[in-house]
Amino acid sequence: MMSNPTGRITQGQFSFLPELSDAEISAQIDYGLHRGYAWSVEYTDDPHPRNTYWEMFGMPMFDLKDAAGVMLELQQCRSTFPQHYIRLMAFDNTRGIESIAMSFIVNRPAKEPGFGIARHEGAGRTMQYTMAGYAAQRPEGERY
Repeated sequence: MMSNPTGRITQGQFSFLPELSDAEISAQIDYGLHRGYAWSVEYTDDPHPRNTYWEMFGMPMFDLKDAAGVMLELQQCRSTFPQHYIRLMAFDNTRGIESIAMSFIVNRPAKEPGFGIARHEGAGRTMQYTMAGYAAQRPEGERY
């Protein structure tokens, strides 16, 4: 049984849904702004599940009143890195710390090569699994 029939990278919210339109992305940004979240745009060409530190595009956006500022930053990131994964992150600082409240992918490369799993047998019949992205076999900047 395959739990991800599309074979797409599934990180953050909305991963199993079809791609969000710009209007739907804007609605999610507005939702976060009404809750007082600060937004940032991040990108990567290595979306390994343990790679939680993506490159930040621009600076985090605090004290915005509408989604237009975040959407402008997103469009600039899309034009600069059209074949990278791009995600939006919303930070909630109500507890005095910057914790992630929302995170979702808004741009993907045209072709997602996926991941391979290698099984290693150890002592005492133990099994260890290693996951590596097929794209990571190529150097950074040439993956997509």
